[in-house]
Amino acid sequence: MQILHPFAGSIQQYCEAVSDPDRYRPDHCPQCEAQEPLAGHGFYSRTLVDVAFDGVIRVRRYLCHLCKRTVSLLPEFALPWLRFSITVIALFLVARLLQRLTLEGAALVAAQASMPYQRGQFWIRRFCKQAEGLCAALAALTGPALAPDFLSRALQMLESTGWIAAHRFLFADLRYHLLGWPRGLAPAGRRATFAPAGTPA
Repeated sequence: MQILHPFAGSIQQYCEAVSDPDRYRPDHCPQCEAQEPLAGHGFYSRTLVDVAFDGVIRVRRYLCHLCKRTVSLLPEFALPWLRFSITVIALFLVARLLQRLTLEGAALVAAQASMPYQRGQFWIRRFCKQAEGLCAALAALTGPALAPDFLSRALQMLESTGWIAAHRFLFADLRYHLLGWPRGLAPAGRRATFAPAGTPA
């Protein structure tokens, strides 16, 4: 299970801070609710692309001795299952969908000059599917924006709240993914099981 690392700072500062297992150690298990601090359980590595960073970061893991499951502390500038940071995706989506720049122009705004066309379309497609749900969820943080459609309204609400603050609320409180969980994952971010064809749902 992934929970958010309560870290505010640069990616370089995060890389230094994550080496201390006690600094952000969860005081209970979010899965079985055991009220005991979790044990350090190493790291896993993931790639991350930000405006001024393109490389590998470590994500700290903890183990619950009671349920034997692990919890990883995902830095709040990253999205589960996506390589690019929230900042890069936000800059691109706002430039393309609110400012109506071309795909190439929006990629330049997001500091991704050589970004493939398909990647931008992938982000747009996923965001469009989420827009109505995002408007409903973000109403807890900010009033609905005056906009002609859910897409513009969701973008304005995210801009008003701040994308990382919105991600913190959506992911930590609602288990809601800014761009939607991949099809193979359940809404809570766990592997989904699909019934065989012909099986009643």
